[in-house]
Amino acid sequence: MSAGSAVATAAVAAVTGGYALVSRRLASTAVSAPLVFTAAGVLIGPVGLGLLDLERDAGPVLTLAEVALALVLFTDAATIRSEEFRSGWFLPVRLLVVALPLIIAGGALLAWALLPGLTAWELALAGVVLAPTDASVGKAAVFASRIPAVVRHGLNAECGLNECLILPVFAVLLAGLPGTAASHQGVAGVFWQVLVFGPLLGVLIGGLGGWLLRRAWAAGLVAPDWRRILPLALVTMAGTLAAATGGSAFVAAWVTGFVFTAALGAGPSPDGAPDGSPGEEDDTLESVEHLAALLAALSFMVFGAVLLGPALTHLNWRVVTYAVLSLTVVRMLPTALALMGSGLRPATVAYTGWFGPRGLPSLVLGLLVAAEGAPGTRPTGTVIAVTVGLSVLLHSVSSVTLADRYGRWYERAVARRAALRESVADRVPGLHPLPEWKKW
Repeated sequence: MSAGSAVATAAVAAVTGGYALVSRRLASTAVSAPLVFTAAGVLIGPVGLGLLDLERDAGPVLTLAEVALALVLFTDAATIRSEEFRSGWFLPVRLLVVALPLIIAGGALLAWALLPGLTAWELALAGVVLAPTDASVGKAAVFASRIPAVVRHGLNAECGLNECLILPVFAVLLAGLPGTAASHQGVAGVFWQVLVFGPLLGVLIGGLGGWLLRRAWAAGLVAPDWRRILPLALVTMAGTLAAATGGSAFVAAWVTGFVFTAALGAGPSPDGAPDGSPGEEDDTLESVEHLAALLAALSFMVFGAVLLGPALTHLNWRVVTYAVLSLTVVRMLPTALALMGSGLRPATVAYTGWFGPRGLPSLVLGLLVAAEGAPGTRPTGTVIAVTVGLSVLLHSVSSVTLADRYGRWYERAVARRAALRESVADRVPGLHPLPEWKKW
């Protein structure tokens, strides 16, 4: 290891260890992990200490970000629970079916108006990359206990599901962009591999893995520690095979997580299991969840170093205007249109529209766009970086205050009128709290 690499590694470790020491204290404040690690990344990047650079460290940087996103996608899919949709299903369905396409179209249209010279593929790419949301950026706003369950679980479900819808579209658009590594496969080839072969791998590996673990656990063959290792092996296998065959490792990871949990929890609990049947309430996913959280935090640091820092040196009014409108009008107007007639109060609609933060999915896809180095990707990468960076800042610092204000409004509204549309999911029995790992 060179001296420069050693210093960079030590700096990353120091930031990680420092945050760990005060993580509990910061968990209830506006100083979120994405904000801390992004700021630290800007400091150690080319505009700061110069310890990390995309041109010099492209291999390790992309590997870290891709592994982090694959693990997060796996855990997001694996922790989707049916009870979240018993009564509040209308919120994530409306956001995904109605709002998401409008957000993509709005992002592309805004890019056309503010970023002249981009092709149709590049305009669509900008809209798609900045469409998925990430609950961890505004964690207090999504996971605060005083927020109505229909909003809390609806936003969390949206974040877990919109990634899977976005990724195939991103892969096809990147293949259609001249000069990219995937362009030689053609749009039709990528479409087949991403939408057919990748999901098929996920179904086979996730389904077989969940079924085998359930049978082995029932027979008393699996040690508790190794039970928690199996999900890591499954997502690694699915992602690696998908990438090696030209498919999307991200799509394969998401499908693997979803099918794994379904296969693991199918049927009655087996008799004679050492500690009971593994399922959504046990710690089978603990290892992959913790590793996903750590790598996601490091990815925000990498983002600050190699994307956001350099992008700040190319700021102009067009980029700033795009970022501001992307986080406000482009997200909030489609959300309002999607929730018309839902019975939700204006305060809830505004809250849901504002807390659509951009985070890990957008920054990883932005890194992939920047690494391609194709004509036109520089302005696209700049607006992606600035928009995600602004989201990390604004959604982090506003999450605690706005969650508190919205929570107090909800309590007063329920006291005046118990039969609110927002309170319908609060009355559903058996609706469990969100997993602790998602609150990092």
